[in-house]
Amino acid sequence: MKVLVYGSGVIGSYLAHVLCSAGNDVTVLARGRWREQLEARGLRIRHHLQRRETLDHPKVIGNISEDEAYDVVFAVMPYNKIGAITKPLAAVRAPLVVLVGNNMNPAAMEKAILDGSVCKKQVLFGFQVTAGKRDVENGLLICERLGAGNMDIGGLHRLPEDATRSKLSEAFAGTGYKLNWQPDMEAYLICHLAAILPIGYLAYTCGGDMRASTGAQRRLIRLASREAYAMLKTQGIPILPAGDDRYYATGLRGTLMQFLYFVMAKNKTIGDLVACEHCRNAYEEMEMLDAAFMGIVDRTPSAPMPHWHALRAQMPGWEEVRRRYSRVASPH
Repeated sequence: MKVLVYGSGVIGSYLAHVLCSAGNDVTVLARGRWREQLEARGLRIRHHLQRRETLDHPKVIGNISEDEAYDVVFAVMPYNKIGAITKPLAAVRAPLVVLVGNNMNPAAMEKAILDGSVCKKQVLFGFQVTAGKRDVENGLLICERLGAGNMDIGGLHRLPEDATRSKLSEAFAGTGYKLNWQPDMEAYLICHLAAILPIGYLAYTCGGDMRASTGAQRRLIRLASREAYAMLKTQGIPILPAGDDRYYATGLRGTLMQFLYFVMAKNKTIGDLVACEHCRNAYEEMEMLDAAFMGIVDRTPSAPMPHWHALRAQMPGWEEVRRRYSRVASPH
């Protein structure tokens, strides 16, 4: 299968590795020094928890050619940049485009791609649970993941058709990578922010080092997320993946989530790869996601969120976050 991965950060690079492992004809779109490293050295990934390195050699391009056609395009860009590539995605000759990552404006992006498309096209949305960082100087990507990886994927408000699911499953055949089909990715992407924004608030509060957090602050993360899920239910937004809100309640699942926060705080490498590195380098995306989610919070006064507001109030303002991290963001 001929596949284009548009974007080569942590998520896109790991996705390209998996697709190469499945024997696909993989092309990666990258720019700047990272593109130079990929062309010169290949796609080199250090899998942190698995304690091994892999090397793949996908084709590397800097721009989409109108003469090339693909079976599938995975567009992997941060939310603050994905809107800028809807025209190239509309122009690419491919019947299926999957927008991977945070997205609080999926309907408009789907419409922009379909309205300008040069061919009949289907747009899906996905979210891959992968973290890490790029070491551009050494041409190395450090990846944090559990198992072979997975992607939650689906249409805006529908499950993909059987033929589409079969096609995508074929692209990952034999890798152990799991596709979790979701019936409403717009709801899924909103729910995801209920889980990750409180972690981001604490990461910024602690100056990008979760070891500086207290037990009380880490408990506040879970309580804030619990309030956010309850607020979304008040709005009539389905919780996806189904049952995820139970990880923020009392009981065994809540205890497990609290333990994961503890691990992130006590192990600097894991804390950096899972949360802090992203907050440092994607502060513009985090600010936009926060603004979009707070719009939902502000229009739901019937669902009080004292823990959410208390945690959010501890972090520096976004102007200070921009000033502090604009100097440390990794080049793309």
